[in-house]
Amino acid sequence: MTPVTADVIVTQVESLLSRHRSAPVTVAGWQRLEPYAIGRARLEGGERLIVKWMRPHPGAARHATSQRLRNEVAALRFLSDDLTSGLAPRVIAADLDAELVVLEDLAPRTALDGLLRAEGATAHADRLAAFARVRGELNAATAGRSGLYGVRRRALGPAGDAERFAGFREEGRRQAALLGAPIEGGAERELAAALEELEHPGPFLALSNGDPEANNVLVHATGDPDARLIDFEFAGRTHALHDAVCLHVPGPGWVSVDAAFAGGYRRALVAGVPEAEDDRRYGFGLAAACFSYVLVRLERVARVDARPPGDGSRVQLVATLEAAARTADEHRSLPRLAGWARRVAGLLRRRWPDADLDLDDRAAFPPYTPRRR
Repeated sequence: MTPVTADVIVTQVESLLSRHRSAPVTVAGWQRLEPYAIGRARLEGGERLIVKWMRPHPGAARHATSQRLRNEVAALRFLSDDLTSGLAPRVIAADLDAELVVLEDLAPRTALDGLLRAEGATAHADRLAAFARVRGELNAATAGRSGLYGVRRRALGPAGDAERFAGFREEGRRQAALLGAPIEGGAERELAAALEELEHPGPFLALSNGDPEANNVLVHATGDPDARLIDFEFAGRTHALHDAVCLHVPGPGWVSVDAAFAGGYRRALVAGVPEAEDDRRYGFGLAAACFSYVLVRLERVARVDARPPGDGSRVQLVATLEAAARTADEHRSLPRLAGWARRVAGLLRRRWPDADLDLDDRAAFPPYTPRRR
């Protein structure tokens, strides 16, 4: 494989855009956006574009890398060309064989997670509200129409296995059993019902970018946040409420979140999924998605256990379990799974005394406290 250097990428971009526009195109400026396989190109004339190229994830096969690019191109074209949604950047040009895509540049918007880390959640309440709202808008716009995405995606080649988390969930169950908290009895029956709901979402079937976290939404740092979604490499049709989990349960980068913004997600979702107004149905789907996520995160127990005391991954895992249980309680759903999650959290608190902290202490853990490694 040709080494991926700046000169190689720039040459590929110039060739791709020249073919696409049937006229010579010259890249006059280039900036690599570390640590990602992304760069910002400035063309002669001043036009600015974003360039993404594929590089394998650790342990990923080459075909899986290629599929991620196809997911992104299909999803973004679906959103811009089929739905004219304005929720995400437009694809300007793509070379699937070269594993390269050129996108609309959404600057001066910036990633929300960087703002939260630098200035805290209180300073960016409007941007967090926009984050919640745009996730609901994506699900609402695509609910009942995500088959169009499937048509676009199949036109670009086989999509592979859409359920990439099943193995993680099984490993999460195994790790819980090893801790002394197997999922059994009423909790096991609730889990079966939850997974059935997620597998057959009915009117909640919608498109997700597959990574609904604050690093994948761009907002204006001041004024109207005007949020846009990015990173559709893992895009696919799924239960919409998977996209709401990040508003209730801390994602990989956080120890805490603020569920106060989740109402904005739900209101936006109702515009395309009226069934989301039903408290029982919404609460059940949300709790199901939260516990599915918990099992995926529990897969990491053995690795986190091997880390030194004080590693932020430990308290983050405890926070994840307790936040999922709290969400289920608030929505009066899946009580036995909520009890199981609290039991696992208690076992981890005893196993890791360094993680036995008061997570309700908002002075120590304000909303969007970063997980420190």
